[in-house]
Amino acid sequence: MVDIIVVANRGQYNHRIYRVVRDLGASVKLVNNTITIEEIERENPKGIIIGGGPYLEEVGNSPEIIKKFYKRVPILGICLGHQLIAKIFGGEVRRAKYAEYAEEEIFVIDENDILKGLSPSFKAWVSHKDEVSKLPKDFIRLAYSKTCDIEAMKHKEYPLYGVQFHPEVEHTPKGREIFRNFLKICNCI
Repeated sequence: MVDIIVVANRGQYNHRIYRVVRDLGASVKLVNNTITIEEIERENPKGIIIGGGPYLEEVGNSPEIIKKFYKRVPILGICLGHQLIAKIFGGEVRRAKYAEYAEEEIFVIDENDILKGLSPSFKAWVSHKDEVSKLPKDFIRLAYSKTCDIEAMKHKEYPLYGVQFHPEVEHTPKGREIFRNFLKICNCI
């Protein structure tokens, strides 16, 4: 049994997600996106993080994991994970107007519980070619930037979150706060 399962989607930063969660005091397991629902159920996690990756076509079992567990445990999607959540729930993903690999200022509209303590804005590292272009039904937009309208979102009813930026890297100075908030939501710390 682990507190958090991090599902890696071939992204360059998935190992960093694992390390930040571990360093914050939660037990964590980094798994490939081919992990089965049954294997996750055996781990009985308190939360799931769907990590980033380069392609929407190579997400393995991530969509099934999101659909199966979002009513049972909190889920945080990062970058590609954020985009997957949007697509699954009827939002739209498109090529970004500004494909970026840079620092960006994120403006907080609604702190909610995932961005608690981060308003009115914070610096974050962005690395993406695609972005959520239409918010899914029953989701709330939590943050935006000058180059991306939906930097963070949350389901209205369930603890299901998505962030387009990368809170796991050192270039996002307050990124650990996002993970700390998520671990509190999961009752891990």
